[in-house]
Amino acid sequence: MKLAFIGIGNVGFALANNLQKKNHEIIIAHNNIKSKSVSQAQERNNAFKALPVQNAIDLADVIFLATPFKLNEEILKSLDFKGKTLVDCTNPVGPGISHGLESKFSGSEKVQEWSTNANVVKSYTIYGFENLNNSHFLNYNVKPVMMIAGNDQSSKEKIRILNSDLGFDTLDVGNLSQSLHLEHMTLLWVKMVRANGHHPNFTWAYLERK
Repeated sequence: MKLAFIGIGNVGFALANNLQKKNHEIIIAHNNIKSKSVSQAQERNNAFKALPVQNAIDLADVIFLATPFKLNEEILKSLDFKGKTLVDCTNPVGPGISHGLESKFSGSEKVQEWSTNANVVKSYTIYGFENLNNSHFLNYNVKPVMMIAGNDQSSKEKIRILNSDLGFDTLDVGNLSQSLHLEHMTLLWVKMVRANGHHPNFTWAYLERK
């Protein structure tokens, strides 16, 4: 697939780098293609292309949003996603590692509101970037699970394929409103690791008794 990344920091780079190794074409979407963040990413992986944001969206099969949540409205409001899949990798985090929207609704629902002609899927937020860099747990005979939420089934199937390439099983938790609960899982992980000193190299798994 052709994958465009709006945001190429820790999360964006980890996803883009591993997906490029699985033969996906990576486009960094940035209106200043000579910016420091673009240059640093291309130095680390010279297979990455860079295009202005709308041009990258026009070419991409799937677009990843991996920016600070507070920037999302300004970034998204002028873009035309043309019915394509937009993966929301962002989280609204407030003071004291609280939910930045007071748990009234999910950040992904706001992303959908700001990008009305996109099919938004929530994914890649319930862990830190460390587990996007490396999803392998060789001591266990199970894969870590990546939970997703969204309203469009065909878009979720695309993310299921990418999850498999990244080494994750996929658990579809339902419509986009379920993203609120995924964002709470993010806060749990972040509080454990970033605030309370737990090591970051752990994930969740989905075990089903049939």
